[in-house]
Amino acid sequence: MAETLATFLVELFKDKIPAELTIFVVSLMPILELRGGMIAARLLEVDFLKAFMICFVGNMLPIPFILLFIQKIFELLRNFKFFERIIVKLEAKTERNKEKVLRYKSWGLLIFVAIPLPGTGGWTGALMAALLGVEFKRSLPIITLGVFIAGVIMSLITYGIF
Repeated sequence: MAETLATFLVELFKDKIPAELTIFVVSLMPILELRGGMIAARLLEVDFLKAFMICFVGNMLPIPFILLFIQKIFELLRNFKFFERIIVKLEAKTERNKEKVLRYKSWGLLIFVAIPLPGTGGWTGALMAALLGVEFKRSLPIITLGVFIAGVIMSLITYGIF
């Protein structure tokens, strides 16, 4: 799915904005995050190191805001029926993964963020940490390391080592 979406966005933005901006925007997006950014970077033939740095920053940029403000945002959005359904789904996803994270504590959150599979990543990890009440000063470094590890894994995959 990430590959299909990344390919679509590359084609959509190709020749309209610089390749670096394209991969930055892709990396900012939930679902795609760094995974999609690295795929887009490879499709756009962006140098590996430059791509990694741009994707990492793009993926990490929203994380502190999610950790700090998502519960307040959810409170405001619950007043709208459309958003209420989305919030309930996000909270249910957190609840399903809650046991894994709580059982293994910091390691659980790290592994959840670091393994680049659909439904995992920095956005979901930050949402989970915020909804589970994990302190900002504890969760941000863990998520940062997890995004870095996911970036290394995706780099190895997308740039042809595996």
